[in-house]
Amino acid sequence: MRDYKKLDVWKIAVDLNKLVYAVTRDFPKDEVYGLTSQIRRASVSISSNIAEGCGRRTSKDFVQFLHNSTGSLKEVGSQLVLAKDLGYVSGEDFNRLNSAVIKLGNKLLGFIKYVENSAA
Repeated sequence: MRDYKKLDVWKIAVDLNKLVYAVTRDFPKDEVYGLTSQIRRASVSISSNIAEGCGRRTSKDFVQFLHNSTGSLKEVGSQLVLAKDLGYVSGEDFNRLNSAVIKLGNKLLGFIKYVENSAA
């Protein structure tokens, strides 16, 4: 069993969670059950899938959860574009979040390749 708390990719995902929560705090109140909730849940899903995958028996199963994390990350990226287009996120906040999404995406991709190669 892997310790997810030691994984850089999990730590980066948690940092993204914190950024998402901080920025969405200022979203319109009528979005609390809409975009605010959706982007927060997708963001939390990233780190949660990494953690859950660490509890799986095989590397193949672990990689599947890492791919789920990647899907959730793409969801967050898409939702951020919508939030920016709706004027809920400033350009500065969008750039900061988008950079974090890209960084995490690159880390996840590299980590997936590492786990796959380690299992071979």
